[in-house]
Amino acid sequence: MANEKTLIWVGSYTADRNAKGEGIAALLAEDDGRLTSLGLAVAADSPSFLAVHPTLPVLYAVAEEAKTVRAYRRTGDSGLEEFGEPWPAGEATCHVAADPQGRFIVATCWGDGQVILYELDDDGAITSRTSAAAAVDPHTATSPDEQRPSRGHSSLMLPDGRVMTTDLGHDLVRVWQYSPGEGLQLDHQVVLPKGSGPRHMALHHSGTVFVDTEYSVEVAAVRMEPDGTYELATMVPASASGAKDGDAGAEIALSPDGRFAYVGVRGSNRICVLKVSHGGAGLEPLAEVPCGGEWPRHHLVREGWLYVANEGSDDVVSFKLDPGTGLPDGPVSRVETGSPSVLVPAL
Repeated sequence: MANEKTLIWVGSYTADRNAKGEGIAALLAEDDGRLTSLGLAVAADSPSFLAVHPTLPVLYAVAEEAKTVRAYRRTGDSGLEEFGEPWPAGEATCHVAADPQGRFIVATCWGDGQVILYELDDDGAITSRTSAAAAVDPHTATSPDEQRPSRGHSSLMLPDGRVMTTDLGHDLVRVWQYSPGEGLQLDHQVVLPKGSGPRHMALHHSGTVFVDTEYSVEVAAVRMEPDGTYELATMVPASASGAKDGDAGAEIALSPDGRFAYVGVRGSNRICVLKVSHGGAGLEPLAEVPCGGEWPRHHLVREGWLYVANEGSDDVVSFKLDPGTGLPDGPVSRVETGSPSVLVPAL
């Protein structure tokens, strides 16, 4: 059988963040876990998060320090070229996600809390920009002396067409309706415990959304009720041994069968494995392994492998996932790349 290979785009932090990346890099992952660097796909300033168009050879990247969002078009086997002009975003734009129908992308901004929708044309080019309503901190709304900044951090496209976003600063998960030409309209919100810091999300096949928290290093299960509203069902520690001083939750990803969740923890440099139970309603910390480097900012689960982007040690490593236990084994392979911040498989 022919050797299967996966092209992975790697976002990074660059010189404008005093980091070692040069832009968007390309990696080749083979079916034996071996990683090969294909070099720089395109030079860019701190393209710290990426999203691929669902059907077209187009990639979207934030420029976190430059406060813009830009489209790139694939060229050849592993190259990218600029596609249209950069569009203004917000302060410290740190995440971008693409609508599964290719109608829009959503960017979230850590610096000023903005949630911004950009509509796309049939070629995947950005055509408009609409900023959604600002968050109001539910924990301090009646305490005018306590002010916490809004910190938009990620977005997730829900199966029914709605969009879910996290606000790390206000401990909020917000659910939005998309209106063509008008952007995002707030549907409702879910309040998480004060100081938890909801960061990234993963959609389970049961419909549950698992949210990892940066500050409390936990995982929240947010489930949809019969009336269509989401509610917080449970929160559990990402690790049975608990968070350590200096820890910060990073990425969360699920195994394809939905039996396991994987949470990266920066500081103590761990990948925590949790078992999903009760049809997606429950979580149980199972085990943890060293991430194979330093400061695991992001990771990708794909076809029996776990790939970890270690920003602090300037490398990406691969682990083999045991299909029965879900536990990572390795590292199997390591490749150097400057200050990696996100891993996204190409179409």
